Amino acid sequence: MGGEGEGMSWESVVRDARELSGRPGQRGARCPGGAGVWSTGAAVSSRGRRESWQGHVPEAAATTLPCPPGAQPCSPKYFGRDAMVCVCNATYCDMLDPLVLPAIGSYVKYESNKAGKRLERSEGSFQRSLCAPDVVLTLDTTQRFQRVKGFGGSITDAAAINILSLPERAQDHLLRSYFSEEGLEYNLIRLPMASCDFSLHAYTYDDIPYDYELTHFSLRDEDTKLKIPLLHRASAMSKRPLSLYASPWTSPTWLKTSESYVGKGTLKGQAGDKYHKTWANYFIRFLDEYAKHNLTFWAVTAENEPTAGLINNYPFQCLGFTAEQQRDFIARDLGPALANSSHRHIQLIILDDNRLHLPHWAKVVLEDEKAARYVHGIGIHWYLDFIGPIQDTVLPTHELFPDYFILATEASIGAHFWERDVILGCWERGNQYSHSILTNLNHFVAGWTDWNLALDLEGGPNWVKNYVDSPVIVDSSEGIFYKQPMFYHMGHFSKFIPEGSQRVGLAASKESKKTALEYTAFLRPDGAVVVVVLNRSPQDITFGLADTVGLIAAVAPANSIQTYLWRRQ
Repeated sequence: MGGEGEGMSWESVVRDARELSGRPGQRGARCPGGAGVWSTGAAVSSRGRRESWQGHVPEAAATTLPCPPGAQPCSPKYFGRDAMVCVCNATYCDMLDPLVLPAIGSYVKYESNKAGKRLERSEGSFQRSLCAPDVVLTLDTTQRFQRVKGFGGSITDAAAINILSLPERAQDHLLRSYFSEEGLEYNLIRLPMASCDFSLHAYTYDDIPYDYELTHFSLRDEDTKLKIPLLHRASAMSKRPLSLYASPWTSPTWLKTSESYVGKGTLKGQAGDKYHKTWANYFIRFLDEYAKHNLTFWAVTAENEPTAGLINNYPFQCLGFTAEQQRDFIARDLGPALANSSHRHIQLIILDDNRLHLPHWAKVVLEDEKAARYVHGIGIHWYLDFIGPIQDTVLPTHELFPDYFILATEASIGAHFWERDVILGCWERGNQYSHSILTNLNHFVAGWTDWNLALDLEGGPNWVKNYVDSPVIVDSSEGIFYKQPMFYHMGHFSKFIPEGSQRVGLAASKESKKTALEYTAFLRPDGAVVVVVLNRSPQDITFGLADTVGLIAAVAPANSIQTYLWRRQ
């Protein structure tokens, strides 16, 4: 087998598998390295990859067979104890089998853990009578909560530059890893309207001063040569329909009080005037130009982080709005502009900023009928979650405005000054993603969008050096990319909870209310159940999962995340 970081050909995997294989068809047949087990039987599990890749022969009871096309194990590389990434290049990348639900009475489990498992598949059977463990999580489908919009990430200029810096086959592996049936099946893509900090420079689509008719409006090379081709490629390899949404960071400087891309500044004048009308029409022109490239949007946000532009010396592109200014801009300018255009079906998302501003922001905008009629949802960022608890912000917002969806629109680790930018193989950062996603899903949030799909080893490029981490890190000098723990944590949700799934009740038995487990449950549109269980503690936790079909006797290993799926009828 290839050493750490080397690409392995499919032929060599099959050859090694054949050398190791005993009698075909035995219980526990497995792929080398334990990717995608494809035999059946109670609790058949694949072996920890770390051992198998280092040349250990699997225990005699289990037979190793060639993997079916699709399932390909992680090629691990370590950056310290337990700090593992999976390496992909032009010739090799770990992939999953498309999801197949097991027969009734059986369940399928996917597991990732700090010890080295990555979305490892196994099957087992429900038990009818069993000594129930202390912790039993019981499904209650009479309790119905929000429907899911989806999961995904952002194609910034930086993400596009990094993806396209790879050899073409490696680019395909990266895109397939995120969007195809062999990957995480993302369905949400957020796109900056023009530049943001993750660009090589600041620009907008009309930097000719005082062009109120937007006659000089045009997309840039960053759109036509980078982002648009990637959107087409992602769309072509995705079985699920992709929902694109766009967010502006700054308007052209000639519309701003600061006359600058950065720093404290709002639109000149007030709602209803030529500055605000021009800025509203800029959204329409953006949507028009993308439509010419056969790309239509599900939604736009009214502004990325509108409070950033209210801060003195803000370091990168911004445009300030108070809640009142956003309300009036939507009521008088942006709402009517969208409604009177060919893009009237596009959803409008307010806030798109830290949840700390809730429920105040939502009250200001949505208690005004003239603005509220144009709005569909509320976007939240995670950066100040530690000073804005979800039960004080998101929960009252949902209770006040249940007809508006709440969507997590941006999250990244490394943004705070006390955090290292990129830490390769950091399991704890995966935990942070999953903890946030679970907390959000359990409080009526309809989906979760990561920030940059891919960054370089530094966490860039970023023209103001605001480097952060990403689930995929590209090393273009080697033509390789690393899939981080964050990538697999995202997949435990995105791959298995499709758009239209509905959250249902999952209650812990009385004596176990204090369990360290975090969990959530959904009914998928196909009627199957999906349960995600996160164990961030250093101890294994035994628990049961109960449904009408029976009980699953389960263990959540220390530092693990699991996704369980089963059919109910």
